[in-house]
Amino acid sequence: MLIRMRLPALIALFALSANAASAHPQAAQPSFEVVSVRPSQHQVGPDYNNQISNSPTGFTGQNVTLKRLIAEAWHCQRNQVIGPAWLDRNEYDIAARLPEGASSNQIPLMLRSLLADRFQLKAHTETRQMRGYELTVAPGGPRIHPVKPGDAASGQTGLHFRGDMRQFSDLLAVQISIPPPTSASVPVIADASPAPVLDKTGLEGIYEFSVDLRPEIGTDGFTFWKRVLEDQLGLKLENRKINVDFVVVDEAAKIPTPN
Repeated sequence: MLIRMRLPALIALFALSANAASAHPQAAQPSFEVVSVRPSQHQVGPDYNNQISNSPTGFTGQNVTLKRLIAEAWHCQRNQVIGPAWLDRNEYDIAARLPEGASSNQIPLMLRSLLADRFQLKAHTETRQMRGYELTVAPGGPRIHPVKPGDAASGQTGLHFRGDMRQFSDLLAVQISIPPPTSASVPVIADASPAPVLDKTGLEGIYEFSVDLRPEIGTDGFTFWKRVLEDQLGLKLENRKINVDFVVVDEAAKIPTPN
C-alpha cells in the first residue's frame, strides 16, 4: 500500500521525533555534592604530599598535586600524566562529599567533573608503546585475598600495603626504579622516573598484606621484586613492550575557582 503524506504532516512528524529524542538526554557525568578546593597554605614537598583518602561518603586530599588528582581520575600512574612541571609541584587541599546513594567506584568520574569545573582542565589521551611491566597472577594462583568490609588494618611487619591492585602497581613502579643497594646499612632511593606497571591481575577489591623484604646487594629492583612477588604473593611481574595510555594536559588553571 502506498502512503502519501503532505509536507506539513512530515514537518510535524520530524518535530515529534526531535522532541522524543530530547526527552531522553544523555546521563550527566556524576559529580560531588559538596566540594571545597583551595591551595594548601603550607606546601610539604614530594616526600609528604599527595595524601589521599576515600570513604563511602567522601574524598579528601591533603597537599595533593594536580598530577596526582588527574592520575586518580583516569586510573593511571603519575608518570602517565604529561603536562607542565607545576602539575606535580603546586599542592591543594580538597574535601568532597558524595551524593546520597552514590558509590565510591564513581569517585574517578566525579574527580573528572571537579577538575573540569574548578581547574578548567582540558586533556586528551594517547597510547604509546614503550618498555614497561605487567603484573599478573602466577600459575599457582594468588596467595592474597581481598579484605572484608569493616576489617581493621592489621599490624603486620615488613612492607605493609592496603589498597587495590592498581595502587599496588603504582607502588611497584616506584620500588622497581630504586637502584641496587651497595651496602646493607646505606639506604637507596629511586633516581629515575618510574617505568609504568600495568595491573593485569584481574583481582578486584581491597587487599591488605605485608611483604618481607631482605635487600640483596647488587640485585636490581625488577629481579628482586619478581622473586618476592612469586614466592610471597603468588603474583608475577613481566618486563615487556606494552601499550601505555597517557593523559596529556592541554590546559589547566593553577588557581582553582573559589568555593
